Amino acid sequence: MAETVVLKVGMSCEGCVGAVKRVLTKMEGVESFDIDLKEQRVTVKGNVKPDAVLQTVSKTGKKTAFWEAEAKEETPAPSAPAPAATATA
Repeated sequence: MAETVVLKVGMSCEGCVGAVKRVLTKMEGVESFDIDLKEQRVTVKGNVKPDAVLQTVSKTGKKTAFWEAEAKEETPAPSAPAPAATATA
């Protein structure tokens, strides 16, 4: 089943982009990927496991995290109201 994995990768130049491209090109199961240097975002599509993609990109030595986790740290989501307690008889 195809999966889309979005990572935040600390890339500062085209050399960083090249390093990420190299590891993703060699990775098994990757169908396509998009690297946005300005946003420091790497989107990988294919028959891959998110943890495996994270580990592979981390091998470049760049700071790597799942995009969602990074986004949650920066802007805390409002907590959902707790479900109403139900009385037990």
